[in-house]
Amino acid sequence: MFDRDKWNEIFSTIRKNKMRTFLTGFSVAWGIIMLVVLLGSGYGLENGVRKEFAGDAVNYISINPGMTSKPYKGLKAGSFIRFTDDDHSLLSGLDNVTASSARTRIFGTSSLSYKNQFGSFDIFAVHPAYSQVESLTLIQGRFLVKADVDQSRKTVAMGRLVAEALFKNGEAPLGKYIKVNNVPFQVVGVFDDPGGDRDLSRIYIPITTAQKVFNRGRDINNVCIILDGASTAESQAVEQTVREKMSVRHRFAPDDQRALFIFNTIKEYEKFMNLFAGIRVFIWIIGIGTIIAGIVGVSNIMMIVVKERTKEIGIRKALGASPWSIISLILQESVLITGFAGYVGLVIGVATLEGMAKMIQGVDYFANPEINFNVAIGTTLLLIAAGAVAGFVPARRAAAVKPIEALRDE
Repeated sequence: MFDRDKWNEIFSTIRKNKMRTFLTGFSVAWGIIMLVVLLGSGYGLENGVRKEFAGDAVNYISINPGMTSKPYKGLKAGSFIRFTDDDHSLLSGLDNVTASSARTRIFGTSSLSYKNQFGSFDIFAVHPAYSQVESLTLIQGRFLVKADVDQSRKTVAMGRLVAEALFKNGEAPLGKYIKVNNVPFQVVGVFDDPGGDRDLSRIYIPITTAQKVFNRGRDINNVCIILDGASTAESQAVEQTVREKMSVRHRFAPDDQRALFIFNTIKEYEKFMNLFAGIRVFIWIIGIGTIIAGIVGVSNIMMIVVKERTKEIGIRKALGASPWSIISLILQESVLITGFAGYVGLVIGVATLEGMAKMIQGVDYFANPEINFNVAIGTTLLLIAAGAVAGFVPARRAAAVKPIEALRDE
């Protein structure tokens, strides 16, 4: 039930001690601001990293040939490793591998043309499964399929920016023939890629077609193997198997780290996520520590309030005031100060995050600093509870005051 007299008394006390109340509330508000900004920044870093990973899948291992750094079985160090189609066949058959693709970049002029439109874009020769590696989204048509590779078709899937550069005035790319280094290829699909402009300025052609048309023989640049549902431990086991199998095939020491360059996205992604989980725990420790410092300040202030009002409390009890009425008076003032200051801190913290979001647009590895709604609600409830705890000890002390001793107090 709303007690207007009690609230008037509380506000009267606050007005009489404006500076003390302000500094007490400021310490609580500052703790909330720090917690919100730190948490929001942590989420901003996590969102940025997720955005960078969005351009590629996080369930594949990329294997690239290198150069041996150790002598092995009569072979000197310094030998270059060269991959062929047989390496792709070997790696695609390993346990836990659900799909795979070789990849070869076509260097040279990289010239594309359609009618009187020309452009220089990246040309990659791949297998159909490569669409999973790059997390492509088809806008029109399809990506490369197994028949394109098996029959060495002259088909091409192009990025959105390539289509916009070659096909003007709204002309539909599907079914049209473009020239790739003066060789005609039929457009079968246009894709979008969350990786950004670099990935959207690419075209993909069947790897068997590239090997024949551009005289690549059976050589490939690298192999990507996809491990759907594999854990980090399972991916590391596959990684070790890859080194063992390839060391036998290419005759290099199994522990020669320079012979193969292996990038395990499953392991790297988990490493980043564990890092951010640790950062969040650290932020919560710092933020809650700051809030506790503010709450202790509130409790100390309420102890001073009780001390200053000892005679008044004694008179109230002598006139028949119940212990609960004394406790509720102190608790309400404590909850009011912490709750209001915390709410102000929450609003300022969220506004700060909004300002940061506008200022850092386009920054790598940092995007959309924000605070979870549930976290905001939880923080508010925490403040209410903390305000009650901060006022409870002084309130109990006030309720325990004996009227005769209070009236003697100087």
